[in-house]
Amino acid sequence: MKRAETVTFGGSSLDRAAELRGDSDALDALEASIIVLWRAKPLVIDTTEGMALCRLDASHSLVQEFGPPQLFLGRENGAATWALDLSAWQPDGLDESALGGFLDATEQRHPDAPAGSYFAELRAVMTHLSPRDCELAATARGVFVWHDSHGFCAQCGAASEVAMSGWQRECAACGRHHFPRTDPVVIMLITYGNDVLIGRSPGWPEGMYSLLAGFVEPGETLEAAVRREVVEEAGVQVGDVSYLSSQPWPFPASLMFGCHGHATSRDIKIDPNEIEDAIWVSRERMAEIFAGRDDVVKPARKGAIAHFLLWHWLADRLD
Repeated sequence: MKRAETVTFGGSSLDRAAELRGDSDALDALEASIIVLWRAKPLVIDTTEGMALCRLDASHSLVQEFGPPQLFLGRENGAATWALDLSAWQPDGLDESALGGFLDATEQRHPDAPAGSYFAELRAVMTHLSPRDCELAATARGVFVWHDSHGFCAQCGAASEVAMSGWQRECAACGRHHFPRTDPVVIMLITYGNDVLIGRSPGWPEGMYSLLAGFVEPGETLEAAVRREVVEEAGVQVGDVSYLSSQPWPFPASLMFGCHGHATSRDIKIDPNEIEDAIWVSRERMAEIFAGRDDVVKPARKGAIAHFLLWHWLADRLD
């Protein structure tokens, strides 16, 4: 797929400079630029050129109070880009019930943060950020969420410590090294002639449909995962499968493998434990859906790989 790396969170060519993660002297010698997250929500700011990640320098009061920054993200223009987790901050009057929903629309503003900046859910702002800012925010979100849920050694149960500039955890008790995990997920553009298969999960907003998706199991190829998941969820048999594009999806820690599968059967029999509904949609109707002119189905969310794949299918640009 010729434009595969134009998918959201991909293609910014960030120099991650992994060789520097264990070299504190080399990192200390670099000028630092710091992005900030609170409960996995990046600090963003609206500028005359559009929305951007808010970047702080090491002397900023937030860095002095909550730092030093824990995660080295990479090198940009000779400077080190870091991420700082500000989750220890408790906003005044915080409504916990408003957080963590399907799409958190709340914004939090720290009194010491730059004027006009606020913490926002990444899914809500991902289409407004540059490719570089998207990659930085996604990387920081994914690694910080991993640290938050992996504070203890999986081998012996002892508390582990952050190491390698945020890219490892080490257990002093047994010597085990732990690394951020990424779960492979297949997301499938399943076609039958002029139609594409879409479905919806329970609890999704009304009218929201997307491509079918599922986790790859141990010992399974992507192609086998596509065929198994489609049969499990919709009862549709799939023949030829080809890879299209991938997308890091840090909600919380997936790598989405976009695949094109050719259905060999058309009858749908959903598993209600897996999905709520599945339907075949013609190319002509999908064009109407994307134009917002369908009374039942809404287009897949912009920024998600499902939207990206469906758009390319509509434009006949899968090759």
